[in-house]
Amino acid sequence: MRVLLVSSSGGHLAQLMCLRPWWEKHDRHWVTFDTADAVAKLEGESVTWAHHPTTRNLVNLARNSVQAHHVLDEFAPDVVVSTGAAVAVPYFWLRHRRQTSSIYLEVYDRVETRTLTGKLCRPATDLFLVQWPEQQHLYRSSVLVGELW
Repeated sequence: MRVLLVSSSGGHLAQLMCLRPWWEKHDRHWVTFDTADAVAKLEGESVTWAHHPTTRNLVNLARNSVQAHHVLDEFAPDVVVSTGAAVAVPYFWLRHRRQTSSIYLEVYDRVETRTLTGKLCRPATDLFLVQWPEQQHLYRSSVLVGELW
């Protein structure tokens, strides 16, 4: 299976790293930010460096949307997996044209309110996972997987 893992660096990337026993078995490509922690964690991996900052930055949203189009075409993933943040949005919405599946894992530390990225990606997500029972009330049809930390 070809897996595209998309997240911002820092805690979002750390959450995806917790899934290593699953993703290391598959052909994979990463999309994240070119930060010191990401470069160290993804040494030896196939990576596309996304444009940041992304939060409410329309120029970088446009740049990442163009980039997403190219990455989705070139890598042709079977599934796009993300823990957020905003860099995931264009990948989730553009993957529909390729009939690629998507899995979104809501972050660990947002229990009482929805994240902006969760709100934006939910309509374009095939499988929406949460880590806390309280998060299930925030996202209709979400699946509780428990804590990854």
